[in-house]
Amino acid sequence: MLDAARTAEKTARNAGENLLEVNNIEVIYNHVILVLKGVSLNVPTGSITAILGGNGAGKTTTLKAISNLLQSERGEVTKGTILHKNERIAELNPSALVKRGVIQVMEGRHCFEHLTVEENLLTGAYTRTDGKAAINADLEMVYDYFPRLKERRKSQAGYTSGGEQQMVAMGRALMSRPEMILLDEPSMGLAPQLVEQIFEIVKKVNEQEGVTFLLAEQNTNVALRYAHYGYILENGRVVMDGPAAELRENPDVKEFYLGMSDEGRKSFRDVRSYRRRKRWLA
Repeated sequence: MLDAARTAEKTARNAGENLLEVNNIEVIYNHVILVLKGVSLNVPTGSITAILGGNGAGKTTTLKAISNLLQSERGEVTKGTILHKNERIAELNPSALVKRGVIQVMEGRHCFEHLTVEENLLTGAYTRTDGKAAINADLEMVYDYFPRLKERRKSQAGYTSGGEQQMVAMGRALMSRPEMILLDEPSMGLAPQLVEQIFEIVKKVNEQEGVTFLLAEQNTNVALRYAHYGYILENGRVVMDGPAAELRENPDVKEFYLGMSDEGRKSFRDVRSYRRRKRWLA
């Protein structure tokens, strides 16, 4: 692990720098369906940045546009630019992006079910050329963050729990020595206690290893407690963004995403809320 002094030095050096810039992108599926409409966002180096919104808002599509995984779903970025370290990455394949240090953890975990937990983790190191000793050292680092995986290292991944498979997927990403992880819906299908555990690990990896995170998450409440900055998507466009602490206190975010208002908890079917939301999205 990086020691505290190295981490502080790296944070200070990277302050104000954007590792990733997404500028006014549009995404179309099947040459017809417009999914993202002028989405722009910045991810500072060393930060945890959250993309928030309901089902179908465009969160996963945004991550796949960055990691160039749209083509398998007949999608394409038709406008705008995506820059990693000020270089365009639209023409790179996902493997090339992994070599640049950008890796996506897909929604739904996608472990190799017939392989053991440890074999799954080692697949994350397939692009590395720094030798077996370095890979083994990082494997132990992953086990430090995920002690449960060390206990289950010889178990077939297909027979592990959903929470354990999420840990496998994140550990596999760490084995590639990433600079940035795109994390898609890490809380999906997990019990609240496991969700907290996963986000605590994200926080530790961010602080101790200096890994930058861009995560897409429906659980706005937990995401805004761990993220530094957030973007809220509705119907394929950014409707609000700001520091996570400010978004947590924003009355619209409280009402539409946290189930709270100045008058207490309110139903999403409330007519006044609906009309107010329509004005907000206008």
